[in-house]
Amino acid sequence: MRSATQPIEEVQMKYFLSGVLVTAFVAGFGIFLYLKMGYLNMRCDMAPSSIESRWAMHFLDASVDRRAPEEKNPVEASEANLAAGMKLYKTHCAMCHGAPDHPEKAFGHPFYPPAPQFMEDAPDMSENQNYYIIKHGVRWTGMPAWGSVLSDQQVWTLTTFLSHMEKLPPSVQQEWQKPPAGGPAEERSPK
Repeated sequence: MRSATQPIEEVQMKYFLSGVLVTAFVAGFGIFLYLKMGYLNMRCDMAPSSIESRWAMHFLDASVDRRAPEEKNPVEASEANLAAGMKLYKTHCAMCHGAPDHPEKAFGHPFYPPAPQFMEDAPDMSENQNYYIIKHGVRWTGMPAWGSVLSDQQVWTLTTFLSHMEKLPPSVQQEWQKPPAGGPAEERSPK
């Protein structure tokens, strides 16, 4: 047997749900207008909002976690592969992420977020996540998608180097520490 108040509760529930939907629509439309009218400042030379600072990296990590391939790195951490990865890094990555001769690259700081400085803080993501980021880049950060420039094998080789850059074999470490030809060491030497 149905109670006399049940229809009133159903009506109240419908109003409540309608109110929730209208509120969500108005809030969404308000955010859309805020963005569409240019109120969100997209400058990278000013401090980000506290919401952006708190959540941006969480959103990036969640996106990479969802999309990174599940496969294991097929490139062995051999001396030859680490040397090849080091050369790829010096050619394509050091200008933003630093190298032993310039541990902190000024070129990586103007980006937002600033490019990670791997001489201070080596990459700590899993290899499949590093592979994904190198191959596909990160929108709105300045991190390019190297997948159109480097082969999958080269991206995995670079990933292998990044995973082992703090514990390189002596011969690779010695080459890693050498300044590039025409670099600061040569500029200081007398002519």
